[in-house]
Amino acid sequence: MIAAAIGGAIIALLLGLFGGGGSVLATPWLLYAVGIADPHVAIGTGAAAVALNAAANLGMQARAGTVKWPCALSFAGAGLAGSLAGAALAQRVDGAALLGGFALAMLAVGIAMLRPPRDAGDPGVRLDAAMTLKLVPAGLVVGLAAGFFGIGGGFLIVPGLMAATGMTLANAAASSLVSVVVFGAATSATYALSGRVDAPALIAMVAGGIVGVIAARTLAPLLGQHTLLARRLFAAMVIVTALYVGWRALG
Repeated sequence: MIAAAIGGAIIALLLGLFGGGGSVLATPWLLYAVGIADPHVAIGTGAAAVALNAAANLGMQARAGTVKWPCALSFAGAGLAGSLAGAALAQRVDGAALLGGFALAMLAVGIAMLRPPRDAGDPGVRLDAAMTLKLVPAGLVVGLAAGFFGIGGGFLIVPGLMAATGMTLANAAASSLVSVVVFGAATSATYALSGRVDAPALIAMVAGGIVGVIAARTLAPLLGQHTLLARRLFAAMVIVTALYVGWRALG
C-alpha cells in the first residue's frame, strides 16, 4: 500500500506538471512495484486512480480559469463512447498480448513527449461549428485508445485540442484533464463491473495523489525555463519503462 501511495503521488504530480503522460506509468507501477498479478486488474485500478487524481488537478486548473470548457466537453463527450468500447474490447484480449500493446502505446507516448510542444495559440479561442467537426472525431479515436490501454490519453488530447482549436499549450494542458477524468472514469467503471479493480490499492493511490497535486502546484512555477528539459527526462523514463514492459510481456 505504501508503494501504491507513492505511485499515486508521482502520477498526480506528472499530471499537474505536464497535463498528460503520467497516467501511462500507473499500470506498470501497479504490476511491478505494487505486485498486482493480473494485467486487467492493474489497468482497471490504474484508470480509476488516474481519473480521481486528474479530477483533483482539474479543480485547481478550473479555479485558475485555464480550462476552455466548451472545447474540453465536446472532446470528452465524443471520446466517452470510444473509451467504453475500448475498455470492453480490452477485457476480451489475453493479458500478455494486452501488455505488449500497452508497451507500444507507452513507447509512442515517450517519443511524442520528446518533441517540443508548441506554445503559440489563441488564449481567447471560442468553440464554433468548424472546431466541433474536428474535435468530435479526434475525441472518439483518443477515447478508444485510452479505454483499450487504460491510459489517460493526455499526450494525445493536448496536441489534438491545439490542432483542432488553436488554443495555447497552457489551455490545452488544463482542458485535457476533463477528458482524462471522463475516459478514466468510463474505463474503470467497465472494469469494476467485472470485479477488476483493487479497492485497497486504489484508495492508497488516491491518498498519495493528494500529495502529488499539492506538490505540482508548488513545483510548476519553479520549473520555469527548465520545463522542456524536465519533459524530455520524463519522456526518456517512459521509453525505458515501455521497453521493460515489452520485455516482460514477451517473457
